[in-house]
Amino acid sequence: MLKIKVNEKFDFEIHSEKNSRIINGQEIKVDLVRIDPTTFHLLHNDRSYHIELIAINRSDKSCTVKVGSNTYSMRMSDQYDELLHQLGIDNLKASRVSEIKAPMPGLVIKVLAKEGDEVERGGNLFILEAMKMENIIKAPADVKIKSIKVMAGDKVEKNQVVMIFS
Repeated sequence: MLKIKVNEKFDFEIHSEKNSRIINGQEIKVDLVRIDPTTFHLLHNDRSYHIELIAINRSDKSCTVKVGSNTYSMRMSDQYDELLHQLGIDNLKASRVSEIKAPMPGLVIKVLAKEGDEVERGGNLFILEAMKMENIIKAPADVKIKSIKVMAGDKVEKNQVVMIFS
């Protein structure tokens, strides 16, 4: 069993059985082929989809994929994550974060939070354009923004401090 939350709006529960996938209780027949480590081809209901894996964070089980011209952020949990959540011990690895740095050089397109905001883990902080792609940078933990070191239109270097948390 795998639960997937897409764009923080849509929930899917996936079960795999032999050669079929059951999504939200309905059997779905798909043909998925891996082209290379970040590119896939999917056939579903006589339609073809090109899927590109843009970013993956294995520690918090999240990823960003591009299907056609649409980009989706996904967060996944399996039966073990659900069990830890039910037992109330799912936040043992919660960490204290004091700042966020630019993960790559790029251009700050938009700052989505302001000083004093309390942002939950996974909440959007800012949009960084790098290599002609817009990347939404998310909060690594529950944070309160103490100061913002950049503005929209600023260029940043890799590992440059963008926000400081209190």
